Amino acid sequence: MARKSTASRHLRLRLLGVFGLLALVAGIWGWWQLHHWQPPRASYPMQGAEIGNADGPVDWKALKAIGADFAYLDASASAFARDDSFAQNLEDAKAAKLQVGALHRYDPCQPAERQAANFVTVVPRDPKMLPPAVELDMLGDDCPNPVSDAGIESELTTFLNQIETHTGKPAILKMTSRFQARYHIASQIDRNLWLVRTRLQPDYAGRPWTLWTANSRLSTEASDNGLRWVVVQP
Repeated sequence: MARKSTASRHLRLRLLGVFGLLALVAGIWGWWQLHHWQPPRASYPMQGAEIGNADGPVDWKALKAIGADFAYLDASASAFARDDSFAQNLEDAKAAKLQVGALHRYDPCQPAERQAANFVTVVPRDPKMLPPAVELDMLGDDCPNPVSDAGIESELTTFLNQIETHTGKPAILKMTSRFQARYHIASQIDRNLWLVRTRLQPDYAGRPWTLWTANSRLSTEASDNGLRWVVVQP
């Protein structure tokens, strides 16, 4: 009985070792897939990246070489913040023959007019640029003086009208799932949508998207940091 008990323990330990190794291999494979996966080019011919100061230096020629057709550049945020790398990134992206757009991170706690003034000061009026993008993630509930739902929609509409007058193009709403769940803006403001969900197609807006951040940490030779990889709905 003792020999059988010892053999049984050894078998269990071996099985645990095998399962542990399989779990480790699966974890490594999953990590690699997560950091290297991008939607197939056959399904999404137009692909690119969102890039800002937080991404560090970018090799723009390498970005073009790996298949980027465009770049959205973080430009401004709220009423006063600006991305220090925007001007240089804009110059380098154009030199690499990429289509370029600018993105503003909207802050519901700040007046729309001040945010629009910040954006138009940073972003040049250039008809060759892509439509401006507005990132919607912050909630009015988190403001020092909470903003009502009606106030969110009203101020956002004012902001959009002002930056669209500057750029001459309708803006794209880059909207997170939590912002949409809270305000249902996709059904209230008629603009093209940019949704975010790594690997799985997003459906939280209730209507089709135009841009999709399909991998928020894509590993490429264009950057030491993971890139926010974006595709266009064909």
